[in-house]
Amino acid sequence: MSSLKIVLNFQAGLGVLANMFLLVFYTFIVLSHRPKPTDMISCQLAFIHIVLLLTGGDIWLKEIVESLNIDNDFKCKTTFYISRVMRGLSICITCLLSVFQAVTISPGTSLLNKFKHKLKKYMICAFLFIWFFNLTFSSNQIFSAGAFTNVSEAKQIKVSKSCSLFLLNYNAGALILAVTISIDVFLLGVMLGASAYMVIILFRHQRQHKHLHSLNHPRASPEKRATQTILLLVVFFVVMYSVDFIISSTAVLLWMYDPVILSVQKFVMNVYPTITPLVQISSDSRIIDILKSLESKCHQIF
Repeated sequence: MSSLKIVLNFQAGLGVLANMFLLVFYTFIVLSHRPKPTDMISCQLAFIHIVLLLTGGDIWLKEIVESLNIDNDFKCKTTFYISRVMRGLSICITCLLSVFQAVTISPGTSLLNKFKHKLKKYMICAFLFIWFFNLTFSSNQIFSAGAFTNVSEAKQIKVSKSCSLFLLNYNAGALILAVTISIDVFLLGVMLGASAYMVIILFRHQRQHKHLHSLNHPRASPEKRATQTILLLVVFFVVMYSVDFIISSTAVLLWMYDPVILSVQKFVMNVYPTITPLVQISSDSRIIDILKSLESKCHQIF
């Protein structure tokens, strides 16, 4: 096993474990308490990232699937389709998370304030639309992905040991690529806009209330901590997406995938779903309290 594959396995394994912890935690919160809208969004995001890491990296599940006695063409189409759907869901749900947090912290005089009490209703509708759109729009992967053939073909680009992407029609491919880029740019713009709005709200709030707190020992509210966490995730997502987009665009334009470049791209793609749960775990006071309680109980036992 190469060093790059070891790094990818470790990265994906860490991400899966952290996301599974978050999924269990947020599922318990959603089922047992009155959840915040962002809790339900984070629960979905954890599930999406688990599937994304399992289908997008060189890890155990992918090797198990490849060892099954199933037609390679079907396995490639299924893997690429699920991976593409999860990638689309990741950017959409992250965008939704930033927008809902912006609405949550909006002041009473803001136009967004009237949506606060309807967040749960709008959120369910948003979930249904996002899932339906991505499951439908990503169906082109069923036609563009397939098993790698040894026959020399100019329109075939090998992206894994047994799978390839095929350029079936130049005009259709260019249209799908243009629409995909346009949607991603729009979502990134919404994320950055919501983030800028949250920064302005936090700055105004800090200026208005800094005389109530010691400048040497500021105490952030739960809403402020949650907002800062989401801002960090959005900035991190934009950076990782930009790097991934540059690598993907270069590979498609040159119509070739070097194994090293492919491994680097997989690493970049897996950074966000791996880092996200670690940031959320370290910044959610409820999780920190649970971990501290478990630590104290372990000290008492041992």
